Amino acid sequence: MQFEISSTSRLPIYQQLVQQVREGIARGDLKAEQQLPSVRQLSRDLVINPNTVARAYTELEREGLLSNRPGRGVFVAEPRDELTKDARRRRLLESLDRLLTEAVHLGFTEEEVTKLVATRSRQFQWNPAKSAPK
Repeated sequence: MQFEISSTSRLPIYQQLVQQVREGIARGDLKAEQQLPSVRQLSRDLVINPNTVARAYTELEREGLLSNRPGRGVFVAEPRDELTKDARRRRLLESLDRLLTEAVHLGFTEEEVTKLVATRSRQFQWNPAKSAPK
C-alpha cells in the first residue's frame, strides 16, 4: 500500500496516516499479519518526522489495528471483537449521525447520500461471519 500525505489537508499528518491505515484494512488492501514499513523507512519515504509516524503507529496499536513486534517490525493485527454487538452498534450510529449532520450542512439530499453510501460501500471488504451475536 502506498501512503500519501496532503499538505493542503486540514488533518494533521499523523491522522492522515491513521486514516489511511484504517481504510486500507477496511478495504482489504492491508491484510492481517502484513508488515508495514518501519517508522524510519516511512518517514524517509514521506519526508516527515519519524515521531509523526511513531505517533500514528502507536495510536493504531492502541486501537488494536496494529501490533508492534520488537526487533521484527509493525504488523497489521488479527481482527478482534472486544466490543459487544450493542456497543459496536452505538459507535456506528454515532459515526453515522456525524456523517449525516455533515451531509445536511453541505446541502445533500437524502437520496444523494443514500446513493453515495451504496456506491462507496461496494469498495470495502465486508465479513458476514462477524455478524454473529456476541
